[in-house]
Amino acid sequence: MEEAGLPYRVRKLSLGAAQRSPEHLARQPFGQVPAIEDEGLTLFESGAIALYIAERSDALLPTDRIGRARAIAWLFAALNSVEIVVQELAAIDLFHAQEAWAKERRPQVEERLCDRLALLESALGDKPHLEGRFTVGDLMMADVLRILRHTSLLARYPKLDDYKRRCEARPAFVRAMKAQMAGFDKASIA
Repeated sequence: MEEAGLPYRVRKLSLGAAQRSPEHLARQPFGQVPAIEDEGLTLFESGAIALYIAERSDALLPTDRIGRARAIAWLFAALNSVEIVVQELAAIDLFHAQEAWAKERRPQVEERLCDRLALLESALGDKPHLEGRFTVGDLMMADVLRILRHTSLLARYPKLDDYKRRCEARPAFVRAMKAQMAGFDKASIA
């Protein structure tokens, strides 16, 4: 919403019972976040939400048919080609690091992820963004790459690391993170 320049209001959700409340399950059938309500539409899943917002702003989605299709392809790539491996590594590292099976599995997952990151870096090349200009695909890809902040893996791919940093330095990203962290700070004090 920040990148698109659209107004929004955040509704916080407590962990636990609130996630399974009938009200929230009507918005998000799996009890997760995010979900969005806009002009009579209730929508869930981050990719679907990002695409819905992008369609309302040429800041995130080119208006030409080919540019639009390529930006959408990168959004899907972020979620289906990169995040799936990133999440597997994050689950091992953050939730199962001391398990014997995780210690055996991690090198294989890291190798698969490094292959994916190398291919992504190659596709990025010397461009500032995946399609040259910032799109919804970059928004989603940068968000997926942020999951790796508990590792030093991106340092092996300097162009990719710089790309993620460029995306995080965007004014809209900075505003969104500041607002999100302020909301967490308020919740922790209450």
